[in-house]
Amino acid sequence: MGLPVQPLLGGGATTMDTLSSKAAFMRESLQKSQKITDNIVSILGSFDHRLSALETAMRPTQIRTLSIRRAIENIDKTLKSAEVILSQFDLSRQAEAKVLKGPHEDLESYLEAIDQLRSIIRFFGGCKGFRNSEGVVNHANSLLSKAVLKLEEEFKQLLSSYSKPVEPDRLFECLPNSLRPSSGSHGDQAEAGTKSHGDSTASENAVYTPPALIPPRILPLLHNLSQQMVQAGHHQQLLKIYRETRSSVLEQSLRKLGVEKLNKEDVQKMQWEVKLLFAGERKVCDQMFEGIDSLREQCFAEVTAGSVELLLSFGDAIAKSKRSPEKLFVLLDMYEIMRELHSEIESLFSGKSCVEMREAYFGLTKRLAQTAQETFGDFEEAVEKDATKTAVSDGTVHPLTSYVINYVKFLFDYQSTLKQLFQEFDQGEDANSQLASVTMRIMQALQNNLDGKSKQYKDPALTHLFLMNNIHYIVRSVRRSEAKDLLGDDWVQRHRRVVQQHANQYKRIAWAKILQSLSTQGLTSSGGGSGTMADGANSSGASRALIKDRLKTFNVQFEELHQKQSQWTVPDTELRESLRLAVAEVLLPAYRSFVKRFGPMVESGKNPQKYIRYTPEDLERMLGEFFEGKTLNEQKR
Repeated sequence: MGLPVQPLLGGGATTMDTLSSKAAFMRESLQKSQKITDNIVSILGSFDHRLSALETAMRPTQIRTLSIRRAIENIDKTLKSAEVILSQFDLSRQAEAKVLKGPHEDLESYLEAIDQLRSIIRFFGGCKGFRNSEGVVNHANSLLSKAVLKLEEEFKQLLSSYSKPVEPDRLFECLPNSLRPSSGSHGDQAEAGTKSHGDSTASENAVYTPPALIPPRILPLLHNLSQQMVQAGHHQQLLKIYRETRSSVLEQSLRKLGVEKLNKEDVQKMQWEVKLLFAGERKVCDQMFEGIDSLREQCFAEVTAGSVELLLSFGDAIAKSKRSPEKLFVLLDMYEIMRELHSEIESLFSGKSCVEMREAYFGLTKRLAQTAQETFGDFEEAVEKDATKTAVSDGTVHPLTSYVINYVKFLFDYQSTLKQLFQEFDQGEDANSQLASVTMRIMQALQNNLDGKSKQYKDPALTHLFLMNNIHYIVRSVRRSEAKDLLGDDWVQRHRRVVQQHANQYKRIAWAKILQSLSTQGLTSSGGGSGTMADGANSSGASRALIKDRLKTFNVQFEELHQKQSQWTVPDTELRESLRLAVAEVLLPAYRSFVKRFGPMVESGKNPQKYIRYTPEDLERMLGEFFEGKTLNEQKR
């Protein structure tokens, strides 16, 4: 379908005219717009020129205004600086007044004044532009030096006023009830300290409160004073004052406890009193020199050095003194306490400043252990070689036996201590085995010595009675003590058999002869019958004269045995009755048999009571008097 051509061709002239007029209008508008733009540019150029001229005209005024503003700012700064400087001068005058007044009346204000002086020195030290700053700093330093000197005096006076020796009773108030003495006397304290050697666990776990050696309200003041002295560089002066004051007081406290005249009873209680004193001193140092670690450790070390030396000198003297069995328990007491205090010493005397004291303490512990072990060896040798001439004529337990057994019993009160001691030098062997070995050697040494002493008796029967008594005493004591568990049942049974052997030997030797007089051997012929013949012989062929002679011999021998062995002693009741019974079981049946068989021959003659002097009941009664340790006068009565 095609376009309509004809209409376009008809209206073409009109359309072209319209377009031409519109184009002409647009040209005219553009020309006007250009003209306006040119005019605006011209006007703006004119403004720029005027503004530039105005700026040029106002520049001097702006400069003057800026200068005035800066001048005002400088004046403000100067006024403020002047105010600060003037305030520092005011503070300086106030501090000077307080310093001149001294610290005694108002210590806190005095300490504030010192802080103010230090602040003033720092302030004027940084004022480079202030012409008089050097003079002000010098004046403030001079005041500060005077203030610190007065501070030293105040510290010394305050520390001295509140440092007093501690009474022993006050120390025990710091202990738990379980460790306090039963009464207030110092002698009872010693007894309380030696209640038990084996109950070290309770003491190790005990909680105690260190005593307040200086009143709590005073310590903060001393702390502030010490800090001021340290800041002033007066470390050495502070150390000197503290050391001289506190060390003297600490040593006085120890002397009140009696450390210069210690004995073995004092050793046990001393551990608590000394621990409390040193713990209290550590507490004072920690609070007074809080934040000054190096000085705190050094002060504590120097204050306690003399007291530690005093205490250790006692132990050192014991360790170096001539060894003797009696000193072993003192050595063990000291060693036990030193061991118990190891952790306390490491805690209280920690730090580099206390190295020498720790080393001295641990060194003494080692020396005490060494001396104790050597004393053990000495004791064993002394027991075996004991040559005392103490006679026990009645065959009872020898003093050496009771001494050694009691000694061993006491040793077993120190079992845990002894085991620690053995481990000091030989950690490879079991401590129980070592203690058992030592105990057995001591027992064997005692038996060897008793064997030697038994040979002093002329009567062999008394020799065996003596050994029976002593070995029985040893066995019985072991069975009733902790030594039984260590030595074992085999040891006990073996030595019980030894006791029985000596009892049998006594019976054989003492009664063989008298039993022989009751024997039918040599009295009878081979013939039978029991009738009495005309010549005084019975049908068995025994002679009346021989029977009389045997009975007379028996009477004499028994009376001699009774007189002699009534003076002998078997101290153990059970053993004594057992030995009498063993004799009776042999003697009485033999006597009854002899009298029954041959008595009629004597009874039919003259004075039969002269020969048959005792009934079996008489003999039994008299046997009951054997081994009572009676004197001759007692027997006559």
